Amino acid sequence: MTTALTRREALTAGFGTVLLPATLSAQPAQKPAEFKIGVTTFLSGPASVFGVPSRKACEMLVEHINAAGGIAGVPVRPIFVDEGPGTDHLVGEFRRLVQSEGVQVMMSAISSGSCLACTPLATELKKVTILWDCGTQRIFEEAHYDYAFRTQGYGTSEILAPLLYLLKTKPNIRTVAVINQDYAWGRDSWELWKAGMDALKPGVRVVAEMFPRFGSTDFSTEITRLLALRPDVVLSTSWGGELVTLIRQSTERRLHERTTFVLPVAEASMQILGRTMPEGHVIGTRGDHWNNHPAPKDPALFNKFVGDYRQKFNEYPIYPCHHIAQALWALKAATEKAVAAKNGAWPSDAELAGAFRGLTFPTPTSTITLREDGQGLEDQIVGLSSFNDRFPFAVPKEMMLYPGAQVSAPVGQKSTDWLKSLKPDFVTTAGRSI
Repeated sequence: MTTALTRREALTAGFGTVLLPATLSAQPAQKPAEFKIGVTTFLSGPASVFGVPSRKACEMLVEHINAAGGIAGVPVRPIFVDEGPGTDHLVGEFRRLVQSEGVQVMMSAISSGSCLACTPLATELKKVTILWDCGTQRIFEEAHYDYAFRTQGYGTSEILAPLLYLLKTKPNIRTVAVINQDYAWGRDSWELWKAGMDALKPGVRVVAEMFPRFGSTDFSTEITRLLALRPDVVLSTSWGGELVTLIRQSTERRLHERTTFVLPVAEASMQILGRTMPEGHVIGTRGDHWNNHPAPKDPALFNKFVGDYRQKFNEYPIYPCHHIAQALWALKAATEKAVAAKNGAWPSDAELAGAFRGLTFPTPTSTITLREDGQGLEDQIVGLSSFNDRFPFAVPKEMMLYPGAQVSAPVGQKSTDWLKSLKPDFVTTAGRSI
């Protein structure tokens, strides 16, 4: 019988991709005493503003799930891994959790770089991997994965929806500038926006493309340039502390009075900005889970999730909290589907993966379907920043909802190619007011 040491040596030598899965697949699936899931998220570094709340939400929901009997009668135990140290560390931890800790499902990750590095391991190790937050469109457009699934939307829908909203509410824009963080997300999101904008509103002139270094704390140079250029629109897909700093420094110099900001991922920063966020600017949330959602599918469940989180942690859940919740709800639905298909027996890894393909599962706000390529279709809500008596921070008004299938590239098409094929009349037909 192969020892643990020999397995590790085999993997190091490059044979594990064949021998390890073959060894495991020969064993009948046994109902485990506990359902171990590996969860990768940022617990340190700048992106911990997303990662720490998502861990809180995960732990809270696992408590609820276990109190109700677990998943298919098995209690869930999450094991968390910090993405902060980088992808080499994360890949090593991914392997360790599967091969040494016996984790049955991996949930990965916040960073698109993390997802690009870890998703191929789902195939190599034949282990179900849920992409619970990363937004890169490249995952399912550049490769096929039998064991990987994304239980939320992605960059294409998250950028297209705010663009459509802007063009519908401000159809006469003539100039735009971008100020994005200088790394993959900042560059990729601008590429998506530019492809869609050129198709939907030909002739809009780009007056500035600015990509300050990641981690910048002073945007005075960029703001001075924007004040001089006076673009109709300033797009920024920045997030975390950099977005907060950019908005604060911009409002101090009254840039917001001369341009319209479009901030597709700003929801997570609204609580930090409080009343310093200017009104009347386009904000998105990477989904449909605003705290002031006017018409959630299950209002009682939505209010319970938001209320329980707020009571436990003295803050409102932000979009990564909802995304980690969606991953858990999808896992529960797929596992119960696979167990039912086996008349109560525990599924193999392959059988569990099969249950995810085409899965439709409910969330408090809507329903998400996983396409045949593994990509989830998540609705997008976009609105204008505003204040009311209910929240001490900006929330959207005049909201529009864009169905996930409507703002996602079809299976088999590259996002940029699909965006370039859109016609201007799509602006008037897409989405609906809520």
